[in-house]
Amino acid sequence: MTVTIPNGEIPNLANEGSASAWVNANIRPFHPQTKIKYISIGNEIVLLGNPAHINGLVPAMIALTEALRKAGPQFQDIKVTSAHALNMFQGLTVPSLARFRVDLAETFFKPVLQFHQQNKSPFMINPYPYFELNVMSNNIDYAVFRKTPGVFDPTSKKTYSNALDSLLDKTYTAMSALGFGDVDIVIGETGWPSLGDPGNKAAGMDNAASYNGHLIRKIVSGAGTPLMPNRKFETYIFALFNENQKPGPIAEKNWGLFQPDFSPVYTSGALRDGPQPNLGNPGFDVEVKPGQPLPKPVQPMPSPPAANAKKFCVPKPEATDAQLQNNLDYACGQGIDCRPIQAGGVCVEPATVRSRAAFAMNSYFKSKLGVDSACDFGGTGQLTTVDP
Repeated sequence: MTVTIPNGEIPNLANEGSASAWVNANIRPFHPQTKIKYISIGNEIVLLGNPAHINGLVPAMIALTEALRKAGPQFQDIKVTSAHALNMFQGLTVPSLARFRVDLAETFFKPVLQFHQQNKSPFMINPYPYFELNVMSNNIDYAVFRKTPGVFDPTSKKTYSNALDSLLDKTYTAMSALGFGDVDIVIGETGWPSLGDPGNKAAGMDNAASYNGHLIRKIVSGAGTPLMPNRKFETYIFALFNENQKPGPIAEKNWGLFQPDFSPVYTSGALRDGPQPNLGNPGFDVEVKPGQPLPKPVQPMPSPPAANAKKFCVPKPEATDAQLQNNLDYACGQGIDCRPIQAGGVCVEPATVRSRAAFAMNSYFKSKLGVDSACDFGGTGQLTTVDP
């Protein structure tokens, strides 16, 4: 089990007293009866960009590790980490040439990796090929492990048969360039949505079943990657359950392997004694249950901006204040830094629901690396090339 601490608690946990109080309240009563393996301090803090969280992470990890040490020997097997989104690389390049962002490599990632190396804790990442489609020419088959010619890396002379291997090797290469290739890598989140909004060709049961079915087989096999052969990666699949009451785009509600009643959404192979997917058919890799029909759009979908245009996510003119308030609550609840639109913030004016929702919706859209479907918000968002 991994216990995740909300991003907002990072600055406070840099204090040893606060870190000890947190361990006493949240870990000591439950471990080792419940096996807690990792404590993840925050989630995707570089992606969300709050300086207080970025600057406070390493001090918080150090303080929490010391708090675990003082708590007693039974807590020494718990490792402290933090999950990172993959917006951490400098530009677009092949796996063998990947580097961390120049603005953060020495000041942030090097101290983080030094901590992991010294404490034998893993570097945790959230690789989502689904959110990388915009930079993969929308090659869905490559993203979901179907058979393709692959992508050749001319520097390493390796051919990549799937996007996940490429993302893992980019991480390894960037770590190695800083001298930390010996630090273990754990996949904190990955998955694929089984249903999406109209026009979202990537989200669907066949693609979700193919991605997660192949993922499970790959992880269990220990095959590794082209640059890390014969290596098993501890992996957490997002998510266990569909979240039918979750606001936002339809895809956000449909990442689960199971329905709330524990019935499988599709055959993924996640159940040890359950049915296994058929991964041997090169034409259609996974046998899946019929997908539920897509909802009919209330009105025609707006024409998307040109592929090379800078895009922004804004509310549709007909969206109601109640709908936009839901969007605002949802986006800010996902870890978006909404302080600029709160009292005293630099973007608080005009103090209307529409204005604040526009800020939050666009911030959420950017946090998902500009994937078009991240601007749907239940049909109340639209893309524009005009900077709001």
